[in-house]
Amino acid sequence: MTQIKPQVQYREDYQPPHYWIDTLDLDIQLDEHATEVVAISRVRRNGEHGEPLVLDGEQLELLQVAINGVDTTQYQQTDTALILSQLPEEFVLTIKTRLDPAANTALEGLYKSGSAFCTQCEAQGFRRITYYLDRPDVLARFTTRVTAEAASYPYLLSNGNRIDQGVLDDGRHWVQWQDPFPKPAYLFALVAGDFDVLRDSYTTQSGREVALEIYVDKGNLHRAGHAMDSLKASMAWDEQRCHLEYDLDVYMIVAVDFFNMGAMENKGLNVFNAKFVLADANTATDSDYLDVERVIGHEYFHNWTGNRVTCRDWFQLSLKEGLTVFRDQEFSSDLGSRTVNRIQNVRLIRGPQFAEDAGPMAHPIRPDAVIEMNNFYTLTVYEKGSEVIRMLHTLLGEQAFQRGLALYLQRHDGQAATCDDFVAAMSEASDRDLSRFKRWYSQSGTPVLTVTDDYDAEQHTYTLTVHQHTPATGDQPQKLPLHIPLSLALYSDQGEPLSLLAEGEAIGPVLDVLESEQRFVFEQIPSRPTPALLQGFSAPVKLNYPYSDDQLTLLAKSSIDEFVRWDAVQMLINKAVVDNLSRLQRGDAVVVPRTLIDVFRTTLEDAALDRALQAQMLSLPDLGSLLELFEQVDIGLLGQVHEQLHAGLSEALQPLWQQAYEQNLTPEYRIDHQDIARRAMKNVALGYLAQAGDAERVQRQYQQADNMTDTLAAMKAAVRAGLQGAETMLADFEAKWRHDGLVLDNWFRLQATAPGEGTLAQVQQLMGHPTFSLNNPNRVRALIGAFAGANPVQFHRLDGAGYDLLVSVLEQLNKSNPQVASRLITPLIQFSRLDDARQAMIKARLQQLMALPALSRDLFEKISKALA
Repeated sequence: MTQIKPQVQYREDYQPPHYWIDTLDLDIQLDEHATEVVAISRVRRNGEHGEPLVLDGEQLELLQVAINGVDTTQYQQTDTALILSQLPEEFVLTIKTRLDPAANTALEGLYKSGSAFCTQCEAQGFRRITYYLDRPDVLARFTTRVTAEAASYPYLLSNGNRIDQGVLDDGRHWVQWQDPFPKPAYLFALVAGDFDVLRDSYTTQSGREVALEIYVDKGNLHRAGHAMDSLKASMAWDEQRCHLEYDLDVYMIVAVDFFNMGAMENKGLNVFNAKFVLADANTATDSDYLDVERVIGHEYFHNWTGNRVTCRDWFQLSLKEGLTVFRDQEFSSDLGSRTVNRIQNVRLIRGPQFAEDAGPMAHPIRPDAVIEMNNFYTLTVYEKGSEVIRMLHTLLGEQAFQRGLALYLQRHDGQAATCDDFVAAMSEASDRDLSRFKRWYSQSGTPVLTVTDDYDAEQHTYTLTVHQHTPATGDQPQKLPLHIPLSLALYSDQGEPLSLLAEGEAIGPVLDVLESEQRFVFEQIPSRPTPALLQGFSAPVKLNYPYSDDQLTLLAKSSIDEFVRWDAVQMLINKAVVDNLSRLQRGDAVVVPRTLIDVFRTTLEDAALDRALQAQMLSLPDLGSLLELFEQVDIGLLGQVHEQLHAGLSEALQPLWQQAYEQNLTPEYRIDHQDIARRAMKNVALGYLAQAGDAERVQRQYQQADNMTDTLAAMKAAVRAGLQGAETMLADFEAKWRHDGLVLDNWFRLQATAPGEGTLAQVQQLMGHPTFSLNNPNRVRALIGAFAGANPVQFHRLDGAGYDLLVSVLEQLNKSNPQVASRLITPLIQFSRLDDARQAMIKARLQQLMALPALSRDLFEKISKALA
């Protein structure tokens, strides 16, 4: 059988649609296997032409087509389109289709999640509901009537405001919804089911009363309160920080179990993965609470940056996602610890995002070419896209940035915009030339800043020479200089900050690096300083500067910028990893540097240090981040270095770990940032104590824990250290929580990331667990995704068995849910930093997948680029 090669789409080929759709009236008669949809569109031709109207549609049974109320058969139907020709300038188009939601395992379009109906239409799911111009630049006003059997589906929800409802004689009922704001089809939503509902309200700054409704599965109402608090906090923050007010009469959130993503910002009706809604002390960790707050905020903030102003085409995805991630990061930082939030965001960039930049799927935050749009919901588009917005904020300042945001939203309200539109508004509002900065939108890869310095003792001048270079990527061999904001401070030998003077005038901390090489001269510097470079991670770049251990120690103890203090410790850890890898390769033992032990000791003894920051400073980076230190490395040896450094720090500082544990006990479980910080520090200490064999303390915490944070921390410590009693904890946890899939995901994840040789066999056994299903994305991510993505030593076994497991899962998901398969394959295609033997094994498995007779577009794109 000859496989048809999927077609590449190019950003430069964008053309406006030949037709516009101004309104869409939907009548949806829900049935598990035979849902019928009548779609009535008001269509008008865009300009003078004779082109046909080509509507997108997939897996639909076409029942009727009518033009201006008259049935017609004058159309062409293909597997992916409905083509109508010889059309009047304006007309009413009626299309009736039938679909099978229960058979929709891809979870795109209309499908069943448990006993409820729900939809996911971004990016191209609406074409699975009816034939339509399924593209983001076609904005229409939607009216939706939903009809279903009343006993099974008492709640019928869609976008906008509820305008009418009724009961039918046959036991069914209907509700009609109207969204007054034009939107693209990807923002359409429908949910029908029987739920518990948490109701509240919010009064906007202009005095409007907005009804707030959160729909959860029966029995979960007590776990929705934090989500409601987070929603109200999001609405207040957006009014106060960005002067943006909600615009409908009701805001609804629905939590569902089967969902490919985290959540979806459908106008007025957000559909969420239940993981990011449900939380209470018994079932959710501190991290879960913060994630709920963050994701609730993210989807709410999309109401303006994504819904009211949307994307012209999917290549502009970062226009809404990068901007909204920046907004949710600022929201979380304003409510919690700004430094810790920044550190967590940077960990994501320096680990998986840098790996993406260096891998076969490297692309700019505004891609130039795609095969499957779902593949570009990436860390580059979201997280690096957010860093690009943050750089703009750094360069312009808060006031000018907010002026630019207001101008952008005012100018493009109700429109589909581009990244260029956004940058133009920022430039105009700030009166700054951002032409070179725009290269961040079109250039892929991770820039490297190489900094050298020179001190002139006679002139008391200090010169920094900054060289920027972006290595070639598969999609772009040639790179141009970028506009990089480099934030710095200079410190004396005593750790005192020095004034920054250039040409006799005081200057700010942010240097504009614009050229391939630039020199910056600072005056009146009394002695050679220690530079704090890239404060706050002011740009998503790699930094090369020959810091000495003494300089890093000074910054870790003295920097005013808390991020720099954390980063200095990370650089000391990285130096220890690199040095010890060489020692292992020579046959020598791993040695924990005295400098690193001393910095850890100082950090542990610093009573004034914020506990959340302390916990971050004392946590070793994961192996994914450490991989980025090398061009090529044996992942097994790297894992040994990581494990032995952890053990060495545990042994060297054991009394201080015990003290830190005792000092950070909390008498009762409260969700406030101070207590979250204390638990974080306590559980970091517990991990080190477990490594030293303190099984009794770990067991006691597990038995006495009154919250999921401490329960899981004890289990994790026991499993990671291989302590006696770990199996008993796992069995007890499973017996207690087997009825709750979201909680049990933690149990799957813990075992999938265990460091022992038996992990692969355990994962294979767990795939037969009664609660595990390849049809549930949460279960797949918790077990298979965690093993492949968060346990690199065991996944990259030298016998290739880890690869075989993932390939067998991908072969099945390729048929049932290609979107999940495409996300799961990432650890298999990012192989460039692995040794030659492992690379050869991976390539053989990728060729095996490439030979599948019905390979999805999702997997084809990633595998073909990896093999190329």
